[in-house]
Amino acid sequence: MTVSVLYSRDILRLACALIPGDRIENPNGTAQARSAACGSVIWADVALSTDARVTAIAFRASACALGQASAAVLRANAAGHNHASILDIRSDLADTLQNNAAVPAIWPQLALFESARDFPGRHAAILLPYDALLRAIEQAS
Repeated sequence: MTVSVLYSRDILRLACALIPGDRIENPNGTAQARSAACGSVIWADVALSTDARVTAIAFRASACALGQASAAVLRANAAGHNHASILDIRSDLADTLQNNAAVPAIWPQLALFESARDFPGRHAAILLPYDALLRAIEQAS
């Protein structure tokens, strides 16, 4: 399988959906995650409700298209979720990538990352936005 299967038109569209320099004014938490494997960096700002559910997210990325696309999916869908549910989704996505488990059904766009199963070096980039968001939520607590 060639690397070109990873960078489908849908992945590239999602990667372009991130807003350069996106920030939340007065976020509850801000954090970054860096991939030792590829050097990608994702910064996350998060605003939380009083019951610690995500109300807004902003991502900034110095990452490949996969990391940016993953951040775009997370940004579009994470509102209303708390730390535990984001951690569960991250775990399920990691299981999909690393152990050929079923794609998490919660967000249909996660199926776009199924083609990365055969590229373990790309897994960290896909999971990086989740790590940044989880750290931002923890920092807010």
